[in-house]
Amino acid sequence: MSAPQSIFQYKKYWAKRFGTAPFLPMSKEEMEKLGWDQCDIILVTGDAYVDHPSFGMAIVGRLLENQGFRVGIIAQPDWYDVNAFKVLGEPKLFFGVTAGNMDSMVNRYTSDKKIRTDDAYTPNAAPGKRPDRSVIVYSQKVRQAYKSVPIILGGIEASLRRIAHYDYWSEKVRRSVLMDAKADLLLFGNAERALVDVAHRIASGANIKDITDIRGTVFMVDSIGPDWIEQDSTTLDKPGQLSPPVNPYQMISPDKTKPVNAKSDISHSKNHSREKIVVRLPSYEAVCDDPIMYAHTSRVLHLESNPGNARILVQRVGNRDLWINPPPIPLEMDEM
Repeated sequence: MSAPQSIFQYKKYWAKRFGTAPFLPMSKEEMEKLGWDQCDIILVTGDAYVDHPSFGMAIVGRLLENQGFRVGIIAQPDWYDVNAFKVLGEPKLFFGVTAGNMDSMVNRYTSDKKIRTDDAYTPNAAPGKRPDRSVIVYSQKVRQAYKSVPIILGGIEASLRRIAHYDYWSEKVRRSVLMDAKADLLLFGNAERALVDVAHRIASGANIKDITDIRGTVFMVDSIGPDWIEQDSTTLDKPGQLSPPVNPYQMISPDKTKPVNAKSDISHSKNHSREKIVVRLPSYEAVCDDPIMYAHTSRVLHLESNPGNARILVQRVGNRDLWINPPPIPLEMDEM
């Protein structure tokens, strides 16, 4: 992994000369008033654009603007019309796509799978302004509009769905949202540091396919190189049989209860540097068919979630590998 550096240590992008925009542009007319001929980065979001810290894309947009980039926003576009994704033209660097502050399915449906009557992140709380699984729909429309422009996913919907996951709404296990969205890169967790790094690398001419050493990123690879040491996830957590649900109302005398061994069967490799270890999770196909392996995969994902010692995870999906780098290092106080 590349060593994290302060987000203030990067050289400002040349477009910093345009200064700070009163509001991030949402149309060509607003771009022209700022003297821009093109956006460097365009953010597509399922939320309305309100230039306030309670709206995630406002913070992300201003963060990138502070780095010198010209940032535009497409908020709650009509997902039936590809032209809605062309209102700002083609960005010079990449599209950033997010469902917004909430998972789009949670935002639109109740736990009873009934459609909600309001949306807190839409003007007048109007419902129905974003599609189901917004990250997938928006990304596919962006790809339809501009086939060669890199697409980067982020936000809570992308983060929670970065590996094979159980989808409550369809009652099945779905593969990583990165694949369904046909995006190039996924940033998860507190991605400010990763986003700034990726933006500057692409601006410097790097191909997004070659950006593989940044924490908090997920991408697809054809195979694992010879420099990596592969470790099976079952050496970290031993899958066991599922226990039947306990009836809380059943009367059991103390002498018939069995002691519970809370010690987990976890081992760690001591022969190799953790930085060179790749933990092999059960494949997408395996977790689809086996609830025990699904539970095991979820447990290992959580075990490897500490930025201080987490290792790289990989999960086979078809004939390719989903590569999940360790979580990002949190920002320092002055960076926040």
